[in-house]
Amino acid sequence: MPPPNNNVAAIGRKGSVVQKAPGAKPTKAANKKKDEEEGVDGGDGWDDWTHGKALIKPQDQLELTETELKEEITRILTANNPHAPQNIVRYSFKERSFKSTSVVDQMAVHFVLEGSLLHQDSDEARRLRAKEGLSEGTKTHCSNIMCLYIQAHSVPYCVWEIYDAYVEELQKQEKNKEKQKAAPSKKDSDKSKKKTMLTEAQDGSDEFRDKEGTLLPLWKFHYDKAKRLSVTALCWNKKYQDLFAVGMGSYDFSKQGRGMLVFYSLKKSAFPEYTYPTPSGVLCLDIHEQHSYLVAVGFYDGCVAVYNLQEEGLEPVYKSTAKTGKHTDPVWQVCWQNDDLDSNHNFYSVSSDGRVVSWTLVKNELVFTDIIRLSVNASGTSFDFHKQIDYLFLVGTEEGKIHKCSKTYSSQFLETYVAHSMAVDAVKWNHFHPKVFISCSSDWTVKIWDHTINTPMFTFDLNAAVGDVAWSPYSSTVFAAVTTDGTVHVFDLDINKYEAICQQLAVGKKKTKLTHIEFNPIHPIIIVGDDRGYVTSLKLSPNLRKKPKAKKGQELPKGPEVEVAKMEKLLSLLREPEQSTV
Repeated sequence: MPPPNNNVAAIGRKGSVVQKAPGAKPTKAANKKKDEEEGVDGGDGWDDWTHGKALIKPQDQLELTETELKEEITRILTANNPHAPQNIVRYSFKERSFKSTSVVDQMAVHFVLEGSLLHQDSDEARRLRAKEGLSEGTKTHCSNIMCLYIQAHSVPYCVWEIYDAYVEELQKQEKNKEKQKAAPSKKDSDKSKKKTMLTEAQDGSDEFRDKEGTLLPLWKFHYDKAKRLSVTALCWNKKYQDLFAVGMGSYDFSKQGRGMLVFYSLKKSAFPEYTYPTPSGVLCLDIHEQHSYLVAVGFYDGCVAVYNLQEEGLEPVYKSTAKTGKHTDPVWQVCWQNDDLDSNHNFYSVSSDGRVVSWTLVKNELVFTDIIRLSVNASGTSFDFHKQIDYLFLVGTEEGKIHKCSKTYSSQFLETYVAHSMAVDAVKWNHFHPKVFISCSSDWTVKIWDHTINTPMFTFDLNAAVGDVAWSPYSSTVFAAVTTDGTVHVFDLDINKYEAICQQLAVGKKKTKLTHIEFNPIHPIIIVGDDRGYVTSLKLSPNLRKKPKAKKGQELPKGPEVEVAKMEKLLSLLREPEQSTV
């Protein structure tokens, strides 16, 4: 019996094999038998085994020591994609700089197959069962359902044809939904009929009220996510007259926090068109007259911002910071101005810090310019710009004074009116008469002024703090105000110079305070907001928008000149003889 084979093979790093000479010779018979089993013809190679074997080494074999030969080389397999980038840099519009992204997607898709099966409990499967006459209780495999689907549509088994069939079915369903929406339900129809009947009844009732009018409540607007916020601003869209914006915040300065910018349409009161949550309470806003997608907003924390309704996302496209002239106190009013000489959009703001600031939208930032600074103890609370004279504007203050200012004179006032005993909550120029403006205050009064005279022409006591006042867009002598007792007051000086022709409660709960009011630009509708976050729309009855009757055979003159003359006639009765205009 031959001795055991003591051949040893050492594997190097390059994979070469080093053989040592055998310690004993195998028998010829044994090798022959092995060759026969392996099907190898050994030939005359037997004699080769009788001689010792030399070291076989490739020419590029590394010379390694015994220690290096025994060293273990460890390699770790990871799930990282070798073709994925190590780092990605993206531009951050929020921080106005390029930022690196630490998270890189390592997933690589090697194979995708879209499914083509139906779940047996799906609506599509039920329709196919019904088409094939199968009962609901019949248990069928998903593949069977798919076969039924294919038979029903008479198409060969092809994923894309099945997909096209699904798309076609989906389009049909969407068309049916649109038809259902277009056709009003019985409930909606009844509501519409009821609203029409109420409107007709309201309009007819004015025939028995002589010169007084009424307000018909139409719709209430409220957003659940804006609970515990007050209506702090209202503004109609001049281009889309059914759309209006609502600023949400708080006048309780001990409970300041978040705010919200909400857009509603008169066509859909159930849910807002747009919503923008804000980190600070909104106190004022203004929609650009020509570019109605741009909205300027002022906040309690002193920031001003511009939102673009055409942009995706909830963040403003422009916002002031401490580095770019941010106000240090709440911003009470903002107002868009005409574009500058470089065609840049710009708006003004007034704040409790006493600054009136111009903000210009330049590329990606707001550039500020201080227009005027009030006295050290004076805080701005409201302002308005003249409708015809571009440089002229009024500023109401917390101490009750109103300053007439010019954009070109920042160091002095053109005139100061000692208007109220408390803060001036609103000051607004008349839409028609170039000399007339109106103001209101928490001192319970509304006053009408000729800016060339430093005493009021009319003073009305409304028996409660007045939150806001607004001129009507259709008459120079009609205005409306809201008070903290929840009442809307509508005046027409051409009908009654001493008291309102309509005083109506517009809130459903006691202790609810009305905060703001706005006339619709073209429709006989007003909206009022309260401190519980509700906005109510009200229709003006015919007596509240009455026009003079023409005599037989005569045509009434039309145009703004008629409205100017109507107001001028009233003012001439109140002016001193030397102050009357020719």
